[in-house]
Amino acid sequence: MNYFLSIGSLFGLLAVVIGAFGAHGLEDKLTAHALTRYQTGVEYQFYHVGALLIVGLLVNQFTSKKLLLSGMFFTLGIILFSGSLYAYALTGLKAFGMITPIGGLFLMAGWVLLLMFAIREQPK
Repeated sequence: MNYFLSIGSLFGLLAVVIGAFGAHGLEDKLTAHALTRYQTGVEYQFYHVGALLIVGLLVNQFTSKKLLLSGMFFTLGIILFSGSLYAYALTGLKAFGMITPIGGLFLMAGWVLLLMFAIREQPK
């Protein structure tokens, strides 16, 4: 099984479901500010689903710890960044907002590792 293609596909599906729920089920229940936070979570989840799918395709062609770490960091970053934004928007608890930057650091680390892989790695 290709874990990153599977996780990326699942997170892509969830982004559609979560986004649709926000657009159709929450628009009258959340403040404009909370809805913007929620939408930011959906957008970043979609962006990083693309990164996970790319990593999933690359791991079939390359053996690289950087690539594996990149996929793991993208996965954790989506969970922490987008998940904390969803939780913050839905509950208003500021503690969730404090998790968001940690998720952002994981996303950035994923991109740095993917860049390092692209610069340094050779085909199998």
